[in-house]
Amino acid sequence: MLHRISRINSFAILAAYTLRIGFDDGTEQVIDFEPVLHGDLYRPLRDLALFNQVALDKEVHTLVWPNGADFDPATLHDWPENRAAFIEMASQWEALQDLMA
Repeated sequence: MLHRISRINSFAILAAYTLRIGFDDGTEQVIDFEPVLHGDLYRPLRDLALFNQVALDKEVHTLVWPNGADFDPATLHDWPENRAAFIEMASQWEALQDLMA
């Protein structure tokens, strides 16, 4: 099975928690990250000031945030296929956090 390596070339902030992401194969995805901002790593990104500090790591070709959060570029490239599973996983992180509180 072949696994395509996706690389992010560019991004633009379109709205709160929403980015347009450009990939090395010429495709783009517009992603609203708000539904997946749960758990210890991603919840801090609900602070819009922190979310908007997103940057492109040119060494690993993905989006990164100052708190160490990042996303696999292949997941973002294929977001329409991955969105539902990622949102489900994020809701489990939130439920687990609630239990621990």
